[in-house]
Amino acid sequence: MSLQSMTGFARHLRNSAGAQISWEIKSVNGKGLDVRFRLPAGFEAVEQKARALFNQHFKRGNFQAALSVDTSTGSAKATINQPLLRELATIAAHLREEYGLTASTPEGLMALRGVLEVPQEATAPEHQTEVESAVLAILDETLIQLAHNRQAEGKALGEILTVQIATIEMLVEQAKLDPSRSIDAVRARLAAQVALLLDAAPVLDEARLHMEAAFLATKADIQEELDRLEMHIASARTLLKEGNGVGRKLDFLTQEFNREANTLCSKANAVSITSIGLDLKAVVDQLREQIQNLE
Repeated sequence: MSLQSMTGFARHLRNSAGAQISWEIKSVNGKGLDVRFRLPAGFEAVEQKARALFNQHFKRGNFQAALSVDTSTGSAKATINQPLLRELATIAAHLREEYGLTASTPEGLMALRGVLEVPQEATAPEHQTEVESAVLAILDETLIQLAHNRQAEGKALGEILTVQIATIEMLVEQAKLDPSRSIDAVRARLAAQVALLLDAAPVLDEARLHMEAAFLATKADIQEELDRLEMHIASARTLLKEGNGVGRKLDFLTQEFNREANTLCSKANAVSITSIGLDLKAVVDQLREQIQNLE
């Protein structure tokens, strides 16, 4: 299965069952699956089945789904509430005379609530059931379109993640081959530390100093961190190949990447290793930021 982003948009409009039906759906990243519907009056009954369709197509994301249904035949005519219009015109004239306000326009008065009335056409129960079935069928089509859009974005996101993981691998390789980790460099560093201590306190036992210096050198060794980073790199690539629904696992994995990068920086006894560790932390942060959008 392919990777899928949690961000996407889809809009689908179709005439069916004697009605013009339109779904508009937006999705963004989220910890779980959360759908918020905006349904026209009379279509509340479709929400439960609509929510089940979302569960069939997606695992994670925050969704805003808006439904529009026009079942009018064009026979209904708008009427003007004449008593209300006369009353409002009288009030407007009084306000104009009393306070010097600008004269009201017919368009302004017609825009007031209740002046222009458009009667709603009654829908027969059997026709309502037919329309609701069409609403759900068109929703399913819209969700397929949305999934396709999210997969296209997920593919682009996967390419970015692949590059970032390759960058992490390159930095790990740089740390492994850094000259400060060579045997000669470690030996020279230990000798300098022992000599410095002996100069400061000649009475100290030289053998014990060598032992302590070797112990500190072992603690400062970053091989375990490098080995774990290589394991995490392999795991990340496996998850990317696995595809859809791995966003949460990758998010957990970036936490492990970050932990090893922090330890590497804290144990580093050379400026070059510290620099690599900081670059590693920066790339891991970028990796995690991108993964937040992955389902």
